[in-house]
Amino acid sequence: MSFGRPPSVSAGFQSAPPDRGSFPLDHYGECKDFMKVYLDCLRKNSSNSTPCRHLNREYLDCRMDRGLMGRDEWRNLGLDNLQSSPPETSPEGSVKNAPNNAPSSP
Repeated sequence: MSFGRPPSVSAGFQSAPPDRGSFPLDHYGECKDFMKVYLDCLRKNSSNSTPCRHLNREYLDCRMDRGLMGRDEWRNLGLDNLQSSPPETSPEGSVKNAPNNAPSSP
């Protein structure tokens, strides 16, 4: 056996599905605007997600509405205590009414 080499695949390796299912890519950019605003908020807040949680909820809501992830309860995602609108003191704007960038037909 040599050190630094990956283990042999035939030595009992078994793959397992992800715990929460698949997370398909957004090929048509249907939720791209939500994602960009959320990532901009994270950059402006030095990767502190607390002030950006309302944007996270809007992004995940977009993904669930468009079938890009399974619908789940907000409490299971850790977002049950958020209001649907952003806090008054937040410098970030909500993109709840962002345009749908999806093509008219897949």
